[in-house]
Amino acid sequence: MRKYAVIGVGKYGSQIARKLAENGAEVYAFDLSEEKIERIKDEVAFAVSLDSTDKKALISQDIEKIDAAVVAIGENFEAVVLTSVHLLELKIGRVIARAHGPMQKQILQKIGVQELLTPEDEVAELVTERLLNPSIISSLPLPDDCEIAEIKVPQGITNRTIEDLDMKKRYRLNLICLKREIEVKDNGEKTVEQHLVDAENEKTVIYESDSLVVFGTKRDIERFIEVNE
Repeated sequence: MRKYAVIGVGKYGSQIARKLAENGAEVYAFDLSEEKIERIKDEVAFAVSLDSTDKKALISQDIEKIDAAVVAIGENFEAVVLTSVHLLELKIGRVIARAHGPMQKQILQKIGVQELLTPEDEVAELVTERLLNPSIISSLPLPDDCEIAEIKVPQGITNRTIEDLDMKKRYRLNLICLKREIEVKDNGEKTVEQHLVDAENEKTVIYESDSLVVFGTKRDIERFIEVNE
């Protein structure tokens, strides 16, 4: 069982912790507020009040054994930064931090945080899916357990054509489009732009750096990823 830490269990962080626990994950909840810890302790594997800006306090809880950590601290951005730095130094596999606005995003990226939560991500279902299924970049839940999901290209389908893949027949999924990174020159400087590639051309080759936008049931999407990893 994979272990997840949620640091900061206010309204937003507690929703993520609960959703992870409901999906069978082993969840460790940390917060400076004893009151918030008291509210969440019966719904997660472990909950303790501590100051996450104190590296020794994190080490005392065996934080190094965590597979992924979500820094969901609300108003105190300094605490978000310091906590993230400690987690990165302790070599946590995935560090996901909450950022409000482009300045905070830039600062967190500068210190090495690769995955950021922004206000448009603040739905516990979406964050939970990102944590439990790292191949899923984003998803839009729909009725009847269906969803539209953007997923990273699994290793098993790299350099194959859309025709060869035949997603509808083999996996009961509809490929809506590809998202492709294209290098362009702007005033002599190279930049990378994302463009949509029409999925109707069956001869299109799928590259490792692409992402796929698909429609289907959650179960079929997860099966497609698992089979082709």
